[in-house]
Order: sequence, then structure tokens, then C-alpha cells
Amino acid sequence: MVKYEVKKLLVNYKTLEEFKQFKEYGVQELSMLEDLQENMIENDSESPFYGIYYGDKLVARMSLYQIEAAYDQYFDPPQDYLELWKLEVLPHHQTKGLGRALVEFAKTFSLPIKTNGRQQSGGFWEKMGFEAVTYNKDRDRGQNPYVWYPTGVSEQRLA
Repeated sequence: MVKYEVKKLLVNYKTLEEFKQFKEYGVQELSMLEDLQENMIENDSESPFYGIYYGDKLVARMSLYQIEAAYDQYFDPPQDYLELWKLEVLPHHQTKGLGRALVEFAKTFSLPIKTNGRQQSGGFWEKMGFEAVTYNKDRDRGQNPYVWYPTGVSEQRLA
């Protein structure tokens, strides 16, 4: 299997231009343009965006947000966790392991991870070691959460 290098994306105008290629292929929920524009500080190294380049072209990306333990409704024991959003690989680069590489990179933070699976993406998340959570209408509000549990972490049971 080919190993891909995941890079933290700088928040700058070059990255903004690169994100535009994704919006054409993705649905609105995958658009990171608004997130990027809201966080626009030239070359901000504290961006939540990560990507994989093929040559000099961004071909896969995701965002990772750290959520504080005080807001954890998914993991036992409650703790800081990552929320993985907007994972997308450009169509000509799919089925090459880029999505897997991004997810495996997120796991290196050794924090639990939550994501909202899009329709028909459950198989991908399950292959990545994620599990569907027990649906809670008040917490999940129509979303389809999948979570990854590091060793010693399990699903939080809500009252």
C-alpha cells in the first residue's frame, strides 16, 4: 500500500483557491470554503484543515476540530475528542487509499473521533474501525454519527 503524506493546510488564499475544486464535486455539507473564509488569516498554522497533495495539487482533504470534554456526549469516560468533518477525495483520485490515509492520520492524535456519515458511507467508516452510535434524537438531530474508540474508551450511555 502506498503511504501518503498528510499535511496541515495553511489558511491562505492559495488554499481557498484549492478548496474551490472540491465544491464542484461535493454537496453543500462538504463545502469548506465558508469555514476557510471565516478563519482567513494569512498562513494561519492553527487551521483545522488537513490534506494530501498529488504533485502540487490538493486531491484530498478533511477538517479536524478538537471538542472539549465538557461537551462530550459520545464517549465514556467523557474527554476531549476530535470531530472529523468534510472528508473528501477528488473523483479521479478515489479508490487509491487517500481517504484511509486521512482517517489513519486523525487516529494518530490518540483521541476518540466522531464523524457524521453521509448517506451510503457507513461501509467506509466501518472499514476504518468506526461504529454507529446508538441514535439519540435530542443529541443527533437527524445526523448519522459514527465514532472511533481508542483503547479504554466506550460509548457513553445517555439518560
